[in-house]
Amino acid sequence: MPDVPAGYRSGFACFVGRPNAGKSTLTNALVGQKVAITSSRPQTTRHTVRGVLHRPQAQLVLVDTPGLHRPRTLLGQRLNDLVLATLAEVDVIGFCVPADQPVGPGDRWITEQLAPLAQGRRAVPVVALVTKTDLVPRDRLARQLVEVAELGPWADVVPVSATGGQQVDVVEEVLLGHLPEGPPMYPGGELTDEPEAVMVAELVREAALEGVRDELPHSLAVVVDEMLPREDEHGEPRADGMVEVRVHLFVERESQKGIVIGRRGARLKEVGTQARAGVEALLGVPVWLDLRVKVAKDWQRDPRQLARLGF
Repeated sequence: MPDVPAGYRSGFACFVGRPNAGKSTLTNALVGQKVAITSSRPQTTRHTVRGVLHRPQAQLVLVDTPGLHRPRTLLGQRLNDLVLATLAEVDVIGFCVPADQPVGPGDRWITEQLAPLAQGRRAVPVVALVTKTDLVPRDRLARQLVEVAELGPWADVVPVSATGGQQVDVVEEVLLGHLPEGPPMYPGGELTDEPEAVMVAELVREAALEGVRDELPHSLAVVVDEMLPREDEHGEPRADGMVEVRVHLFVERESQKGIVIGRRGARLKEVGTQARAGVEALLGVPVWLDLRVKVAKDWQRDPRQLARLGF
């Protein structure tokens, strides 16, 4: 391990909140690079994503999780189980509540889930983060801060706008202050431990979620089948290092397949164009992207299909 200064801190922080509370956007803003996909649609994040924040006196590992919610399907229950298991293992929790939406039953339900963690034998400090502050006027933000503060016994309450860059440094300082002393857990310069195939699948899903009907986000799953060097006409890897990426997008019904593909394939072509740009930025080489859409009937409720799709 490298030498670290006296008092060096390191640990894990987890962002939790109802779906579309700004958790992934805040993770990306703190890390300084895109490690988690974002969308205005609920249930965008479906697995824990780790982003690593390196500072001279500390290292913070941010764990972005799916939105905590009252589950209606087996997939929803498994996502909740994933969140709760993650919460039990981190050093500090950031509870995200959007400033542009009233505090509601979902926020109160999450507060109830967090209470045993904040007050248990291994008490985990919980910081309330009022996100998306750029979307509301000052008077409404002030009321939201008061209401959030009254929800629970938070260690701190911090307003923040990840997209506007407002108070992101304050969130960083507060989270770092709750970490225990210890050596770094990741090498310097490493920003995430996500496998490339998982990140590619997430970039494709992010592109597919843009501009679709509300029903589709819950029903869409993406799996990378293979990633391998693209060959030239002589059967040798291309000189430009192009990578061939084959991806399957799974939906639950034939009608949803038509939504993803679009008229004469126009929608799927748009998805491919947008996703390819993100994948090429991730891999640093040209990408030949092959997208196929399949129906996996009611996969959210089928244990065997959930396992095959990685849940």
